[in-house]
Amino acid sequence: MTQDSEQQPPKIEFPCEDYMVKVVRDTDDEVHEFVMEVMRRHAPELDESQLKHKPSRNGKFTSVTFFILATGEPQLKALFEELKAHPGVYMVL
Repeated sequence: MTQDSEQQPPKIEFPCEDYMVKVVRDTDDEVHEFVMEVMRRHAPELDESQLKHKPSRNGKFTSVTFFILATGEPQLKALFEELKAHPGVYMVL
């Protein structure tokens, strides 16, 4: 009996409703508008009433959690790359 030494992460089935994307960014209106514009473009069905904002203790950063309809790997890859390219975005999970 052989067993894989590495477990594969569970495969995501697309389309995937309520796929969570968390963005850690500067607490800055300009960065917020950039993030929102990118999210709206890559996930046009974005329900902005579901956003969760959480400021850091010192107020320098804000994490924003989005729930999107993930349509496939190309959408997620493009979304993550575009967000991470901005200097005011520190992490995309």
